[in-house]
Amino acid sequence: MGSVEESPEEFTVLVTGFAPFKSEYPVNPSWEIASRLPEYLPRKDSSSSTLPRVRIVVYPEPVRVNYQTVRKLIPTLWGPNDPKINPPPGDTDAGRSFVPPAKIDLLLHIGMAGPRLHYALERVGRRDGYNLRDVDDQLLGDTAADRADPNWVWYGVPAALESDLDLDDVLQRWRAHSTDRDGVNHDLRISVDAGRYLCDFIYTSSLAHLWKQGARRRVAFLHVPAAATPERVAVGQGLVVELVRSLVETEWAARQQAGTDNKTDAKESAAAHVPADGADTVTGKWYRD
Repeated sequence: MGSVEESPEEFTVLVTGFAPFKSEYPVNPSWEIASRLPEYLPRKDSSSSTLPRVRIVVYPEPVRVNYQTVRKLIPTLWGPNDPKINPPPGDTDAGRSFVPPAKIDLLLHIGMAGPRLHYALERVGRRDGYNLRDVDDQLLGDTAADRADPNWVWYGVPAALESDLDLDDVLQRWRAHSTDRDGVNHDLRISVDAGRYLCDFIYTSSLAHLWKQGARRRVAFLHVPAAATPERVAVGQGLVVELVRSLVETEWAARQQAGTDNKTDAKESAAAHVPADGADTVTGKWYRD
C-alpha cells in the first residue's frame, strides 16, 4: 500500500494490529480483526449523518511484537512528513512502503489479551515496568538512568499518561451501538491496567509521542479476546466497527463543543469524569502505581 489519498472533509482513523507472539495462540485476532475493517465507516442511521465521512486506514501488516520495532514505528505513523523521521521499519514491502495519512484524527491500536472473553478499552499507558521479553527474546532495556538523559526518547514523559478521548462517553456509545447491531449485550469495559507488555508499550508510545509534541492525545487502545476462530473474528470485526463509530462520535461532539465554547481543548479533567457502569476503577486514583 502506498500513499493514501485524502479529502479535507474526511475524518481519518488509523488502525494497527499485532502479529502472533505465543505458541498457544498462532493467530493474533487483533490483526485478523484490523485487516478486515472496511475502508469507510458504514452509515448506520440518520443520526450519523451529522458526522463527516470516516475513512479507516489500516497499517498494512501486523506489528511485530518487538519493543524496538514499535519504538521506531510510532513516530513514522504520527509524523510521515517529518524529514527527521526514517521510513517505517516494516517487515514486508507493504509495511516499508506505507505512507500514513498526513492528517490522523484518531489512532486505534488493537491487541490480544489472553483467554479472557471481554473487550477492554485501556485508559492508561505506563512508561516503566516493561520486564517481559519480546518475541525476539529481547528486553526493552530502559533504565532509571535513562529518565535523567535528555536524549532518551521518553525524557520528561510522566510515569502514566491517559488518552485525551472521553473514554467513558465512548464506552456508553459503544455499548448502545453494539447492542443495536445484533441484540447481544457484549461484555465491553474500560481497563486501567494494559499489562506492561507490547500492548501497553505501543499505547504509551503513541501517548508519549503526542504528549511531547503538546498535541491532543487522540489515541485509543483496545484489548480483544484471544479466540481467533472465523466466528469470533467476525464478532470482533463488528464490534470494532462500532467502536470506531463511537470514538468518532465522541471526538466529533467534543470538537463541536470546543467550537461552541471557543476552547482549544475540549477534554474535561479526568477527575471530573463519571465512569460508565462496568468501568474498572481504583479508589482514589485513576491509575495504579
